[in-house]
Amino acid sequence: TLDLSLIGILSAISKVLAENGIGIFAISTFDTDYILVKEENLQRSIDVLSDSGYTVVR
Repeated sequence: TLDLSLIGILSAISKVLAENGIGIFAISTFDTDYILVKEENLQRSIDVLSDSGYTVVR
């Protein structure tokens, strides 16, 4: 769960993926954001985000 006062989280993550040519589909709920990627880009997305310091939960 993310604190609602946090700003730019989805933007930062999507920027990392976009810079690596990975498109996303984002779903936002009241307290959670989900980032979906095509299955063919899944492992590369995990690697790119992990290399950028993010923890990926599948």
